[in-house]
Amino acid sequence: STLTTMNNLAGVLGSQGKYEEAESMHRQTLATREKVLGVEHPGTLTTVYCLARLLTGGHHYDESAALYNRACIGYTASLGRDHPTT
Repeated sequence: STLTTMNNLAGVLGSQGKYEEAESMHRQTLATREKVLGVEHPGTLTTVYCLARLLTGGHHYDESAALYNRACIGYTASLGRDHPTT
């Protein structure tokens, strides 16, 4: 899907050191996924996780930790404790 491709492209941009572009694309993808899929949908949570990874690399630890926590809680709620993703 378009949103998955945008998420993946943001990851590539981050790998290339284009952090501002990557962050912007992740945030745009996240906003759209939240609106279309909902805040606890696994696809939305994947973008939350990817944005957290990018922010960790940019030393934005407070926001990164909050996003990792959101992803963890969301995955557990939507997929269950025994799912491999959680």
